[in-house]
Amino acid sequence: MHKSSRKLAASARAFLPYGRQLIEEDDIAAVTNALRGEFLTTGPLVETFERTLARTVGARDTVACSNGTAALYLAARALGIGPGDTVIVPAITFVATASAPHLAGAEIVFADVDPDSGLMRAQDLESALARAPHNHADAVFPVHFAGQSCDMASIAEITQAKSMKIVEDAAHALGTVWAEDDGALLPVGANTFSDLTIFSFHPVKTVAMGEGGAVSVNDPELLKRLKRERNHGITREPLEFKRADAGFDMTGAVNPWYYELETPGFNWRISDINCALGISQLSKLQRFINARRVLCECYDELLAPLAPLVMPSKRDPRSLTAWHIYSVRIDFAGTGLDRGQVMRGMSAEGIGTQVHYIPVHKQPYYAQRYGVAPLPGADAYYASTLTLPMHPSMSESDVVRVIAALRKQLGA
Repeated sequence: MHKSSRKLAASARAFLPYGRQLIEEDDIAAVTNALRGEFLTTGPLVETFERTLARTVGARDTVACSNGTAALYLAARALGIGPGDTVIVPAITFVATASAPHLAGAEIVFADVDPDSGLMRAQDLESALARAPHNHADAVFPVHFAGQSCDMASIAEITQAKSMKIVEDAAHALGTVWAEDDGALLPVGANTFSDLTIFSFHPVKTVAMGEGGAVSVNDPELLKRLKRERNHGITREPLEFKRADAGFDMTGAVNPWYYELETPGFNWRISDINCALGISQLSKLQRFINARRVLCECYDELLAPLAPLVMPSKRDPRSLTAWHIYSVRIDFAGTGLDRGQVMRGMSAEGIGTQVHYIPVHKQPYYAQRYGVAPLPGADAYYASTLTLPMHPSMSESDVVRVIAALRKQLGA
């Protein structure tokens, strides 16, 4: 066999994960330069990353932190969410969306979702409020699932009437834009309808930092709180000092070593090393988004003959989506197979798949604490969903390979 043919054959047999980072030589050079610099953490690259991200998402500021879960926790703390508060979270999400505000002290009420898209709708929020204690909640954390935006305007109509806070969980949705009926384009993260938006930069996300997260913010007071909560609950701002005798010398000058603890907190800081990678990756965001959209279109085309046995998740045309994952809905009962069989069969063909997500309200901890609310949309979405590979290092021939393997497993 010719050398190039052997190389192609090996590539065809290589395992194709459902998600992965794309790291290029300039990313490696950026990290190497950071390692040669004066700072490894809490240095100038953190601020550069924050400014770059704020411009990207249309926000006044962003605060970078160690991961997306930390971002959710920081957002909850900055908004004063704590014991005695209630937060509404959609059942289809990663557990962190619920656990972060819960760890801040809040109790959680789970909302249902659209069974065809996995997204929480305004009607789902209203139903959750009806189940909340005293029909009241202090905040809602909508999730832009798979990268597709929720209809935030309709959600905000409800929250404004009830004085609720909104934290958008956009861990999947960096680069997604919402198109209003009047033609206005609203980037996810601009906080047009919300108080704060969080992002994640885990390797399978559109932009990778190894680990990393961020909160976008427009309110200067919330910005100060986020920065304080990121760093143990400590402030070094002279105007915030409560002990003037300790913070200032006899001339009124600030003592350069002094800081004060506002409230005990954790270290959620992020390093210059991570941010060096993040800055480099952000410069490629639109290229990565375009590549994912091409893959999505290819999947849509190749899956069309399999309908209604296999269907892509429902789309809202107002969401100009930066796809994070490609999820399909499969009629497993109609195939006579269960999902585990299909996933194991795909793995044997060298193709990774995943399930996003197990409904959080059925996780043992939350089920024991609150009971299991009837959420038929979440149950239906979970019962049928399967995530197929999507990442910018893939080609359209990889999609052909995935669909061929799926057809084989389903006997379609």
